[in-house]
Amino acid sequence: MDSLYILIPIAVLFVIIAVGVFFWAVRSDQFEDLERQGMNVLLDDDDPKAASDKKPADDKRDADAD
Repeated sequence: MDSLYILIPIAVLFVIIAVGVFFWAVRSDQFEDLERQGMNVLLDDDDPKAASDKKPADDKRDADAD
């Protein structure tokens, strides 16, 4: 029973902090555009020209070492 005198104020403090963080997030526009980040996963960021510009590896580079 004595532990309730400690646990209830701690729980109330956590709720106040959570509500404060929620209102801060709403005021600072953290929830402004929820769809854009989800759609970024579907976008292709690869540049096909960059992959074709690379030269193939030269297999004869160690031929003179023998």
